Amino acid sequence: MSTPTLQLSLGPVLFYWTRERYANFYREAADWPVEIVTLGETVCSRRRDMKLDDWLGIGRELTQAGKQVVLASQTLIESEADLRDLRKLCDNGDFIVEANDQSALQRLSCAGLPFIAGAALNLYNPATLGVMKRTGMQRWQAPVEMSKKDLAQLIADCHQAGVSQPCEVFAYGHLPLAWSSRCFTARRHQTPKDRCKFVCQKYPEGLVLRSQESRDVFTLNGIQTLSSACQDLRYELPDMAAMGVSVARLSPRAEGMAEIVKAFDQARQNRLPPPDPLSVVDAEICDGYWYGRPGMDNTRTVAS
Repeated sequence: MSTPTLQLSLGPVLFYWTRERYANFYREAADWPVEIVTLGETVCSRRRDMKLDDWLGIGRELTQAGKQVVLASQTLIESEADLRDLRKLCDNGDFIVEANDQSALQRLSCAGLPFIAGAALNLYNPATLGVMKRTGMQRWQAPVEMSKKDLAQLIADCHQAGVSQPCEVFAYGHLPLAWSSRCFTARRHQTPKDRCKFVCQKYPEGLVLRSQESRDVFTLNGIQTLSSACQDLRYELPDMAAMGVSVARLSPRAEGMAEIVKAFDQARQNRLPPPDPLSVVDAEICDGYWYGRPGMDNTRTVAS
């Protein structure tokens, strides 16, 4: 039996970029070997440089380039204005929506619209996935802290229960860990959240938070907390495909993303050179969750 082909997806940009940077990034992404591109603002409604029509325009251009386009909803809904924007997003009429909170899930399921279930929905068992499938779920994302062993068991259980749907794994990037009603970046600049002066835009890859021992612990991104290091599962792609994962998600970074996509494309074709245990390991890599260890662990370092 041949190993199933694994698709690559480009997740939404989690950081606050300028309109010009978004445009340039997706213009380049149109030529990258990814099958799926997810667009939209998932973190903070105050990031207003890009409107829904702007995302729709980029989405149409990417569709012409042969990409499957998904529009992602905001993860933390805080106001009636957020709900109005969510309703417009769900009713866009062009692209399937990634539901990242219960408000989006309710809107899409009640309207009978298909949707992608985001990782923030925390789907852990076949019964829940069965309910989601019956309400229109087309693909689901594994929680970022789920281990390889637990995910393999969950996929097998879903097959046995007859509720299988394509599964997507967060394979590269700063791991989204938490969201808060407070803005940590604004607090760092001693400004209120509602008068933040959009200081997030000064940090196209977030603001590093260090411990008292000067160890990088988290990346602050407005109201979102991310891992300091980037998860990198490129060497795990063959095993992912074998266990039934359908899509590997790559989360955009401000620099070097074309090379990252190329490496993952090589990895899914089994053309990536094996890791050299004697080489210096990139200190920005973490993959602990995947191996059932503390999330910030770098198992390549441990192995060497």
